Amino acid sequence: MSVAELICPAGTPSALRTAVDAGADAVYCGFQNATNARNFPGLNFTPQELEEAVAYAHGRGAKVLLALNTYPPAGRTALWREAAGIGARVGVDAFIVADMGVADHIARAHPGIRLHLSVQAAASSPEAIRYYCAHFGVKRVVLPRILTIAEIRQIRKEIPCEIETFIFGNHGLMVEGRCSLTNYLTGQSTNMDGVCSPASHVEYVRHEDGAMTSQLAGFAIDRFGPDEKAGYPTICKGRYNAPHRPEGYYAFEEPISLNLAPMLHQLIEAGVHAFKIEGRQRSKSYVRTVVSAFRKAVDEIRAGRRADLDGLVALTEGRKQTQGAFATKKWR
Repeated sequence: MSVAELICPAGTPSALRTAVDAGADAVYCGFQNATNARNFPGLNFTPQELEEAVAYAHGRGAKVLLALNTYPPAGRTALWREAAGIGARVGVDAFIVADMGVADHIARAHPGIRLHLSVQAAASSPEAIRYYCAHFGVKRVVLPRILTIAEIRQIRKEIPCEIETFIFGNHGLMVEGRCSLTNYLTGQSTNMDGVCSPASHVEYVRHEDGAMTSQLAGFAIDRFGPDEKAGYPTICKGRYNAPHRPEGYYAFEEPISLNLAPMLHQLIEAGVHAFKIEGRQRSKSYVRTVVSAFRKAVDEIRAGRRADLDGLVALTEGRKQTQGAFATKKWR
């Protein structure tokens, strides 16, 4: 049984060094612009920082994957082409792409560098994945978080590339690559601007009874009691009132984190080549703790022992976790 690579997040140069030192096999990151889907102020890399990060990672046996996983507006592809050129110059090991135009450009201009298909491409069928492999030379697909392990096992039999799956972090609305909800309120979207619920539009309001309301662009997204942890206001994880549910309910998805720690062995047996941890916007402490824990777990599996990751629930959103669709179709 082969053991999957551990792919870890880095929102800053210091987080990248932390991930590498904690045992990451590869680290994914992005530039400080709309070419990546975590385009938040204070995050990401300048070209010089990326060059230094690649040298640091390569010097310690780790890879660097550059996320160019957003969709360029029509006629405005120069930023993505420039980013790919910089990535190739500094020696990144792979590009993570979603847009077919970006994939085509890289396949033609930088054929010596691996292409990984981002979860933002929403490719969840063998037919879609084979198309990207045939036309752009994609070597790995990051599967959307809507598939059971049985489905992943079957897909693996029908595609010519590697599989990467998320194992920990943000659960994400189950239509990766298609969500435009935040654009309705803020004018910015994850897919084209690289930002969901930009911080400049976020506000928290404390009430006299100790409760707190989270707001996005002036609209209330959720209200938390005095003893509840306040979540970040994203539309897909907000609570809403409706005629049939006046008390407030999660219309799209409850704030909860994905944690597939108990399923690592099954995922490897299903043919997964790489485990992906989400969290480029997280702290160095988060990166160190989670990467170290999963590094130990993967090594335990390699040695034929049971991995113990029960303590990671403390790092999940609202201290709530799920195995989502990976465990059962009934979840959907």
